[in-house]
Amino acid sequence: MLLLLASPASADSRLPPAALAYTQLPDPAQEASAKALMETLRCVVCQGQSIADSDAEMAGDMRALVRQRIQAGEAPSEIRNWLVQRYGDYVSYDPPLGWSTAPLWLTPLLLLGLGLLLARRAFAKPRH
Repeated sequence: MLLLLASPASADSRLPPAALAYTQLPDPAQEASAKALMETLRCVVCQGQSIADSDAEMAGDMRALVRQRIQAGEAPSEIRNWLVQRYGDYVSYDPPLGWSTAPLWLTPLLLLGLGLLLARRAFAKPRH
């Protein structure tokens, strides 16, 4: 029973965090570029947070990877493309329009149209 209660606490490994997971780059311009990219990438573990905000071990590994690649001179778009190839469109807060993501883009438009139609009917003057 005690083992079952302790299992969520052991979800992360006992390894120390990746070298650049919690350490900023020495170059302020590179750190700003890395931070901007990290804020647009979704944590694949917690799903509701960016990797910049998440404390999950996986998010720390992804932050370290972004910083390492930025420090090596790689462009943020190249890093984003690599992460999307590895984890899928879900890792991006701005997924491209495609068959699998069409509902994400079209549902707000449909709801807005429905809301406008309902508002028009509710506020229309009755005809006599």
